[in-house]
Amino acid sequence: MSKKNSTSSKLIAISIAVGLLATPLAHATEQLRIGYQKSSTLISLLKSQGTLDKALADQDIQVSWHEFPNGQPLLEALNVGNIDLSADVADTVPVFAQAAGADLAYFAQEAPSPSAQAIIVRKDSQIKTLADLKGKKIAVTKAAGVHYLLIAALQQAGLKFSDIETAYLTPADGRAAFENNRVDAWITWEPFLSGAEQQLPTRILADGKGLASYQRYYLTSATFAESHPQVLQTVLTELVKTGDWLRANPRQAAEILSPLWGNLDPAIVEQANAKRSYEVRLVQPNSLSEQQKIADAFFAAHLLPTSVNARDASVWSPQ
Repeated sequence: MSKKNSTSSKLIAISIAVGLLATPLAHATEQLRIGYQKSSTLISLLKSQGTLDKALADQDIQVSWHEFPNGQPLLEALNVGNIDLSADVADTVPVFAQAAGADLAYFAQEAPSPSAQAIIVRKDSQIKTLADLKGKKIAVTKAAGVHYLLIAALQQAGLKFSDIETAYLTPADGRAAFENNRVDAWITWEPFLSGAEQQLPTRILADGKGLASYQRYYLTSATFAESHPQVLQTVLTELVKTGDWLRANPRQAAEILSPLWGNLDPAIVEQANAKRSYEVRLVQPNSLSEQQKIADAFFAAHLLPTSVNARDASVWSPQ
């Protein structure tokens, strides 16, 4: 190759390199994987209305939605890194996740909703007080928030688990057993509670007031919380706004949620939502005292393989 051609080739190569440096690289869109359940009210509203997708799109983040049947597999997916963020789960679920060694972080909670879960009996039942549960068969969903309500109710009545017969059933199976007189009492939560109240001859024996606060928590991994604070801040902001909107527009929210909840009667959805606070707020480390009570109660009942310190979990707060 001649000296002239060699020099020309070098100049062309330099020009190409300079041009590449001057051209901005395409920005890769990041993905936020959110796990939720059908009962994840505020997340379901955000998903259906597209408000969170829009808010995060401004940060070049795309949301992907992943539905789970209940809180336990949802938290398992979070623990193994298959999702980044969990929609609200009952207060008992993080306790079991901690016992399994999950690297979880609390990033938001809903203010207490003690009336959103209750122990119900048939209207003509001879069970009038919590003490009357002795010797009775009670349907409850294992490891759910209502499981702790049962423990707390028995303790208040001076009873032990051995004083009752427990039927561990899903909400659907619990309702069927209750409706067909195969159990004496059923402990459930919203919207199953309002559904039973409106459709069956029932009576509330006791709800969570004075027994179990029933706070629902939004979770992520400690690693994600540390590396994506702005994402969590955006999600928190949208959750707060959606909770405010739901309380201001209960009927409209019920109409949106009805088909998402298996075409449940909007009147039932509205009644169920009225018993939930939907007041989303930051989690304060000193606010985990009831989480510790739940952990201690489950460990004492041999439902946890190891004792749990609720304060060992990470708690995210905005920088």
